[in-house]
Amino acid sequence: MRVATGPRIGVIHNARARHNLGRSFPRVTPGCDQVMPRSHEELSQVLAGFEAAGIDTLVIDGGDGTVRDIVSVLRRDLPAFCPRIAVVPSGKTNALALDLGTPADWTVAGAIDAAAHGRVEERAPIEVWRAGGTRADLSGFILGGGAFVAATRTAQKTHRLGAFNGLAVGLSIAAAVGQTIFGGANNAWRRGERMRIETAPDQVVDAAQYLLLASTLTRLPLGIRPLGRRVAGLRMLRVEAPARLLAFAAPAILAGREWGWLRRLGYHHTGARRIDVTLPDFVLDGETFAGGALSLRQGAPLSFVVP
Repeated sequence: MRVATGPRIGVIHNARARHNLGRSFPRVTPGCDQVMPRSHEELSQVLAGFEAAGIDTLVIDGGDGTVRDIVSVLRRDLPAFCPRIAVVPSGKTNALALDLGTPADWTVAGAIDAAAHGRVEERAPIEVWRAGGTRADLSGFILGGGAFVAATRTAQKTHRLGAFNGLAVGLSIAAAVGQTIFGGANNAWRRGERMRIETAPDQVVDAAQYLLLASTLTRLPLGIRPLGRRVAGLRMLRVEAPARLLAFAAPAILAGREWGWLRRLGYHHTGARRIDVTLPDFVLDGETFAGGALSLRQGAPLSFVVP
């Protein structure tokens, strides 16, 4: 039975999210449509059904990857459907929920209550456009290339060892720095990857890069600030290959420093609404995707319900 007043709420559960493993779904909540899609195709059908039903608040019970998949479908296939979103952080990584200030123990019931009584925060996603595309192919919040791809693989191994969220980030950073510093001259971490990066018509780089990291979030796990202290909008960190004096530069970069000596060593911070890149592959919110010629754009803000 649906309540007669208040927001119309749709709940999407990710049964494979870390905190949802072994749970029985859906748990029926009066006034809500609850679903547990098993594939990307089913997810698209669910969201189209939610739009037709007039859902105005979407509760996402999952981690960063679940949010990425849902926002990507909304922006790519259902551009007129713009529900408010509440994120219940039940995944292996929950950087968006951390940035929004969502409690780690927030529940679906709490998110449903917040739909009527909570606050709203806005965050703009990164839209990934492929060459020749008419709409964004993917939308997410943390994108990385080069060493970030290898570090993500390390993070996935730490997940299997029981390390998640901030701990997984810390272990991945330590592994990346260690592999780079102690690896030989031919170490893949040190060699970097060829990338073409254009932030303006007269600002083009075409050379090997150790790392590329871009995000629109204002807070990252462990309080690190690799994108610098000016955090509004789409920000990017680019590190030339090979990374020079990494043992000394890494603590400064993670603290948000943008000192001149860091730039001279090849550590560059950039803010832009659009960044055109060509690179082999990239990670978006924890999953690796095939690269190529891409345009990274700051998308229109999304409205997020928070307690």
